[in-house]
Amino acid sequence: MPKVFFKDLGRISYRDAWDLQQRLHSELVQRKRANRQAAENGMPTEPLHHYLLFCEHPPVYTLGKSGSLDHLLLDEQGLAEKGIEFFKINRGGDITYHGPGQIVGYPIFDLDDFFTDVHRYVRYLEEAVIRTLAEYGLEGIRIKEYTGVWLPQTQVLPARKICAIGVHLSRWVTMHGFAFNVNTQLGYFHHIIPCGINDENKAVTSLATELGKEVDIEEVKAKLKRHYADLFGFEFANGAELGSSTFPS
Repeated sequence: MPKVFFKDLGRISYRDAWDLQQRLHSELVQRKRANRQAAENGMPTEPLHHYLLFCEHPPVYTLGKSGSLDHLLLDEQGLAEKGIEFFKINRGGDITYHGPGQIVGYPIFDLDDFFTDVHRYVRYLEEAVIRTLAEYGLEGIRIKEYTGVWLPQTQVLPARKICAIGVHLSRWVTMHGFAFNVNTQLGYFHHIIPCGINDENKAVTSLATELGKEVDIEEVKAKLKRHYADLFGFEFANGAELGSSTFPS
C-alpha cells in the first residue's frame, strides 16, 4: 500500500505553494528515474514519497494552459485595487478563483504506484468531494461536458459548481488538483467567467451557501482525507519519516 505524506500548509501565497509543488514534483520524478536505473543495474531502490497538500490562498485567479485571458474581467488596475493576484499556470482547464474559506488540494502522486489512468485519477478527485458532500446531505454530481463537482439543477436554481479541478502530469507524476468551495466568498467569481463556462444555467456555489451556515472547515478536511485514502488505497505516513526540511514551517 503506497504511503502519502500529508501537510496542511494553512494560508499560503499561491507563488509559495506553486514553488513547493514544483520542488516536490521534481524530487519525485528524479527519485523515480534513479530507481529505474538502479533496478536495471540490479541495485536496491528507494521508497517513493507521495504527497497530499491542503491549503488556502489569499485571493488569486489562475488561468490554465488551455484557458482564455478574455475570461478574466478585470485589468491590471482592477486586480490591484481589489487585492487579487493573477497567474498563468501549467495545469489543464480555464480560469478559476482561489481564496479564503476554500480547501485547495494538491496531490503529488506517482501514478505508477497507483494506476496509470488520467481519467480515473480525475474521477477519484471528484468522487472524494462527492462522498464528502453526501455526509452533509447534498448530492454531488458530474456533468459530462465538464470536470469538477456540481450540485444538480432544480426548478429554482441552476446547476452549481462547488469544486473545480485542474491537473498536470509529467512522467505520470501529478501536480495541481482541486479547489473545494466551503466558506468561500462567491463575489470574487463575478470578476471572471469561471472555468470559461458562460451559461445562465450554470453557477458557482459553496458548502456554506447550500447549508445556509458557515461550516467547520477542519471537519471537511478530515472527511476529504479519509475519502482520498479509501479511493486511492493509500495510508498516511508519519511526517517524521521525511525529516524537518521537506516542508516549510
